[in-house]
Amino acid sequence: MARNRRLILSSPSEVWALLSDGRRYGEWVTGTQQVLTADPRWPDVGARLRVRVGLGPLSLDDTCVVRICEPERRLELEAKAEPFGAARIAMRLIPWGEHTLFILDWHPLRGPGTRMHGLPVDYVVSVRNGMMLTKLARIAVREHGARV
Repeated sequence: MARNRRLILSSPSEVWALLSDGRRYGEWVTGTQQVLTADPRWPDVGARLRVRVGLGPLSLDDTCVVRICEPERRLELEAKAEPFGAARIAMRLIPWGEHTLFILDWHPLRGPGTRMHGLPVDYVVSVRNGMMLTKLARIAVREHGARV
């Protein structure tokens, strides 16, 4: 499992506003090239996002399904990227004064990723997820500043 933490200098409701807008997923999720479809019910349990992920000319389509949703507190997704299998992506938002402590856990569920799971893969995923949280924090702070 790869785990990342980030203190975001915005409130949980401001961070949640970004998480709950499926069309904005590509703005902060590293590796997302395009949001193909966003379920209008996002982030209700069972809602789906279809995204194209990749690096340069290499890409594949991925589907994220909401498995758990507790507004402003917790969002858990199952990301399915065939032929690579599926992963659990768990996000927790913890109020920290006026700010948000954001905790992101990633764990492979099915497919080859479960066999490759361990230090090298977790390290690469942790670096990617750290970049993702940096982007999320920048957007949240920028938008918070625009409202103040």
